[in-house]
Amino acid sequence: MHVFNAIYLSQCCGSNSVTENEGWRNKFRPDIPSTARIYDYLLGGKDNYPADRVAAAEIEQALPNVRTSFRWNRAFLGRAVRYLVAEQGIRQFIDVGTGLPTAGNVHEVAQQAAPEARVVYVDNDPVVLAHGRHLLHGVPGTTILEHDLRRTKDILDDPELRALIDFGAPVAVLLVAILHFIPDTDDPGAVIQRLLAPFPSGSYLVMSHGTADAIPGVNDAAAVYRQSTSSAHVRTREHIQRLVEGLDLVDPGIVWLPEWRPDPGSEPVPNPSEAYFYALVARKP
Repeated sequence: MHVFNAIYLSQCCGSNSVTENEGWRNKFRPDIPSTARIYDYLLGGKDNYPADRVAAAEIEQALPNVRTSFRWNRAFLGRAVRYLVAEQGIRQFIDVGTGLPTAGNVHEVAQQAAPEARVVYVDNDPVVLAHGRHLLHGVPGTTILEHDLRRTKDILDDPELRALIDFGAPVAVLLVAILHFIPDTDDPGAVIQRLLAPFPSGSYLVMSHGTADAIPGVNDAAAVYRQSTSSAHVRTREHIQRLVEGLDLVDPGIVWLPEWRPDPGSEPVPNPSEAYFYALVARKP
């Protein structure tokens, strides 16, 4: 049986109303757009449904460069992981809000450079979890856990995470294209602090975050997510900088996705602000 159908039969509540089931955001609902499945569709994936594609079309109308932007986001993730493994000696990663599997997953990039690297993925989307468990089956040094980003204690106390992650050694926490789904009322800056708190100096944060600083249409795209599995909350560069106060920004600081340490020999992007995302890597002092 296809993994979607199996989840549907076990979890779908069979209603089109988003208010009838308090836990609908964490259940498999093919009739409700999913942030992970929208992202998958705009990256050219196949793990999505008509509701996701309708939402994606609305986002594309507001942001014509969104497909390229999402590819830039994946490319930034890969460059950041390679930098941390090859230049900073990081060997353990916690990727929260991992999304649906695609090419160049964190463990693939990290273990290509350092086979001993360990990666814990965290998500609460049932489709992401199902696909992630299938992908990681038999892959040493990896696991995927079901947790909400805001419940940082549950993440850090999970026995599977503690079996792979050494709290006495530096870690990289990856929050790539996820914090803009956390409202200010849930204090995303405190979420970052709590995730990094148990780990020593020399640990890192990798982050990308949606913004309307350069392209006002980002606000229209964010509005599409109000009826999806997570609402979007884009932020200014200044706000994003406040989220990482106390951490040391790695050069070149907070920049557009394609501007963060582009691969040697790559052509400069003529329209970097059409990334719609800021990117940064920061070190815990």
